[in-house]
Amino acid sequence: MTAERILRFDQAPAELADKWADDDKPREECGVFGVFGSEDASVLTALGLHGLQHRGQEGCGVVSYDGKRFHHERHLGLVGENFSGPDVPRRLPGASAIGHTRYATQGGTILRNVQPLFADLALGGFAVAHNGNLTNSRDLRERLVEEGAIFQSTSDTECILQLIARSRRAKVVDRFVEALHDIQGAYAIVCLTNNMLIGARDPIGIRPLVLGDRDGAPILASETCALDMIGAKFVRSIEPGEVVVATRGKNGEIKLDSHFPFPKRPARPCIFEFVYFSRPDSVIDGRSVYDIRKRMGRKLAQETGVKADVIVPVPDSGVPAAMGFAAESGIPYELGIIRNH
Repeated sequence: MTAERILRFDQAPAELADKWADDDKPREECGVFGVFGSEDASVLTALGLHGLQHRGQEGCGVVSYDGKRFHHERHLGLVGENFSGPDVPRRLPGASAIGHTRYATQGGTILRNVQPLFADLALGGFAVAHNGNLTNSRDLRERLVEEGAIFQSTSDTECILQLIARSRRAKVVDRFVEALHDIQGAYAIVCLTNNMLIGARDPIGIRPLVLGDRDGAPILASETCALDMIGAKFVRSIEPGEVVVATRGKNGEIKLDSHFPFPKRPARPCIFEFVYFSRPDSVIDGRSVYDIRKRMGRKLAQETGVKADVIVPVPDSGVPAAMGFAAESGIPYELGIIRNH
């Protein structure tokens, strides 16, 4: 086996080994975040993940790069429980970082599946965080194992790392794009290497990914609410099938390049982003989540003609729809269900 095919994964604490049971159920609602070229990148990433906490509460992680080495932490639990102290910049130094919040739709969460996943490849360190579900991960895993790959997790995201590690392409971006051609399904991905931040969205745009800017530093995030959390400016949504790469030029300036390695296809975003997954103050593909939910409520009132005493929302995602229903129907809007936060 050549050095090109060797993976050295960060290991979880030994005391958590007894929690490493099989955990290969689909995961769809997670949050990803990345920043390139900004001091205290890990602090910005932690704040961004806090803004994406609704997308995943079971686990969280951050990987940073300080110009010489990578630093990585993964934890079970909430962002505020693990990345809120004043020591975060010391623990995770560097001007570039990516992070992830994990939501397990079925089965228990285990530490080895918490992202970002990190590996030392022959071309240098590579960290990846992924929101979505790879529908061909089982076939990919079987093929890679037959070829000699050793998996350290049951996450479908590790297939991406293994594909990149086994690629014979000379450049990291080419290896990444080659891996994208092998995977199928829904994905919004952010990756960090020693000299670049990479973002990618699946060819039909099932999962959201947006580009922001904070004082010249590019930001990638699942939703615009994460940009608001750190005072970043929303630039645009990443297009379906787009790969965006942030690097530094010869004079130290940050460059942003876009690649479109897939044939253009009609966008098919997941309807549940607007119904449930996304935060109401986010903008997805140019549309306000709050406005869409409120319009859905109005449309429902028009179609049903329900006669009722009051309209009561199921918090929290049902609130804008209930407001729209009440406004359209003329039925009073009242709070009848209180969520214990």
